[in-house]
Amino acid sequence: MKALLWPVVTHGCESWTGRKKHGHEEKRLEAFEMKGLRKILRVSWTAKKINEWVLNKAGVKRELLDTAKARKLAYYGHTMRKQGNCLEKEIMQGTMTGARRRGSPRRAWIDNIKSWTGLSVEESIRMTEDGDKWRKYVHGVANPRTEQPIFLLFKPTNTCSISCGMLRTCCCTAFDQL
Repeated sequence: MKALLWPVVTHGCESWTGRKKHGHEEKRLEAFEMKGLRKILRVSWTAKKINEWVLNKAGVKRELLDTAKARKLAYYGHTMRKQGNCLEKEIMQGTMTGARRRGSPRRAWIDNIKSWTGLSVEESIRMTEDGDKWRKYVHGVANPRTEQPIFLLFKPTNTCSISCGMLRTCCCTAFDQL
C-alpha cells in the first residue's frame, strides 16, 4: 500500500489547504487509509470490525496523515530558508499586494502550519532558520503518536519571550537548548 498508493494519494500534499474548520480532508485521508487496509485484509465493511481491530490485524499504525503533515511542514521550512525576494515565500507569508475577493476569507495555507505547530508565523519563521532544529521539531509535530510530545524536549521557562505572561514551555527561548 505504501509503495503503490501513497505516492498517488499524497502527490502535491505540500500545497493542500484544509478548507473546513473541522478537518474534513483529514478525516477523508484517514478513511482512505482504513479502506485500503480493509481491502488488503479482505475485511468487508459489513463485517462490523472496528478500525483498531483492522490496524492490529495489519500490524500497522495510521501514518498517511502524519506523512502529509511532515511533508508540508518540511516544505514550509525549506521555503522560509530561501534567501532574497522569492514569490513563493511572499505568498506563504501573505505579504502579496492587492485586494482579496468578496465574502468570508478562506482558510489560508499558513493556517494549517499555525494549528499544527501551535506557533505564530513570526515564531515559525524564526525556527525555520536552523534546518536541523526545524527537522527535529517537524518530526515531533508530525509523529505525535510514536514520539514523545514536543513539549517534553524543552525545559520550561517562567515566562514567554513574546510576553504572554503564562507559565509554560516556551519554544521561543527553549528551542535554542536542543
